[in-house]
Amino acid sequence: MAGRTTGWRRLVKATGYSWQGLRAAWRHEAAFRQETVVTIVAIVIAGCLDVDAVSRILLIGSVVLIMIIEIINSAIEAVVDRLGTEIHPLSGRAKDLGSAAVLLAILLAVFVWVTVLWQWWSLAG
Repeated sequence: MAGRTTGWRRLVKATGYSWQGLRAAWRHEAAFRQETVVTIVAIVIAGCLDVDAVSRILLIGSVVLIMIIEIINSAIEAVVDRLGTEIHPLSGRAKDLGSAAVLLAILLAVFVWVTVLWQWWSLAG
């Protein structure tokens, strides 16, 4: 246990590692960059809509979740690629499962946005 970082110092280091991860996702993952742009636009739109706080949280949270899952998917892909370039069924399965998680997050966001906008449009009209 000697030399182990604890307390505030650990928090500062962990935050630094998190920022490194975000920079790596931005630098190396085109999908993450695209999703970041979509997320920023979605947050602006959600902020402009006359909806209740829970609806706004659902709108914003659903698109942020896509970015979170994309980072996890990118981490899975990086680990698989690090292990080797040879084709292996388990490597393919791991990458496919990560991609499926991103797809499910996107479908969830679409469902949330359609549902909230449908309700907003119904109340506005």
